[in-house]
Amino acid sequence: MILLSSIIASFETTFLQQYKNRLLPSHKKALGVMKVCRTRHSLLMLARCDKCDEQVYVPHSCGHRSCPHCQHHESQQWLERQLKKQVPGEYFLLTFTLPAQFRPMAWAHQRRIYDLMMKRVWETLNTFSQNDKQLQGTPGVIAVLHTHARNLDFHPHVHVVMPAAAIDKTQKLWRTKKSGKNTPYLFSHTALAGVFRAKMLEAITQEGFTLPKQYPSKWVVDCQSVGTGEKALIYLGRYLYRGVIREKDIMSCKNGKVTFRYQNSKTKQWTFKTVSGEKFLWLVLQHVLPKRFRRMRHFGFLHPNSKRLIQVMQLLLGLDPNRALAWIKERPKMRCRCCGEPMTIIKTCISPTRVLAALVPT
Repeated sequence: MILLSSIIASFETTFLQQYKNRLLPSHKKALGVMKVCRTRHSLLMLARCDKCDEQVYVPHSCGHRSCPHCQHHESQQWLERQLKKQVPGEYFLLTFTLPAQFRPMAWAHQRRIYDLMMKRVWETLNTFSQNDKQLQGTPGVIAVLHTHARNLDFHPHVHVVMPAAAIDKTQKLWRTKKSGKNTPYLFSHTALAGVFRAKMLEAITQEGFTLPKQYPSKWVVDCQSVGTGEKALIYLGRYLYRGVIREKDIMSCKNGKVTFRYQNSKTKQWTFKTVSGEKFLWLVLQHVLPKRFRRMRHFGFLHPNSKRLIQVMQLLLGLDPNRALAWIKERPKMRCRCCGEPMTIIKTCISPTRVLAALVPT
């Protein structure tokens, strides 16, 4: 498997020269930490065997949310937290896409445009839920911002996982929406797109931005049923903490070119794309979000402040949230290479130069 850190080491110098006018501080920081992730230059952890006292130094992961080599455990923890808040009802995956004509604006004002997208998506879904004859209440929404297409091009959109259910706080009622005659149904995707478009145009204008000269009269919103929602949450969690590309999808790096694969969303076939090493690094780094920007947000009855409310609903409706967690594997323990027993981390953030100095006799 080709590591992203090795690609950075090979093309970093020429990449910085070629893209120096487009790089933001967040890009440079991500480049620096991912370059040394789990290499001989990274900080070390000292692990000791609980049985035979064998000690070993293990490289730290960089911990950056855009690194494909890290945060597997954090991704699993996030998924577990979402499944614990599972409620009865058909789940839907919705995708709200910003048209191509607005992408230059989104790139130039990332924090503000991304924030507007997240808020207007929630406002749109809350409006539809309140006005729906079967729901008539506040929905629960998990929204995740993605800025990439599968081929790593810049393509801002918001994914939403929500159950077809709502809470009427006034009358203290829990309502779910019945499925359509042939297929599960939540809201009309064309109506959602129209309202989202109107809300985004109004918000962009209020922010003082100039609208593009031409943009489509019809925007795109996709809405599809995902059953209990587990698979949709796994899909979102994959890109929430672990970057926009898996290292196993980097197929080759030779002659100054990098080839990676991605699955075509329509044909479900694997497609291969070859670009220069510098271009590949830019395709990855352009999706690093502004510092402290929250890519994932909860709204409605799925907000973190509603934990007790969800627990009460699960109890009253007879739903066991632990049932959905049964298939999740526990985090594998570090094993001793001598006896195979579990090892314990006893010290972290050790400088590799200190370890080297201790090993070399004076």
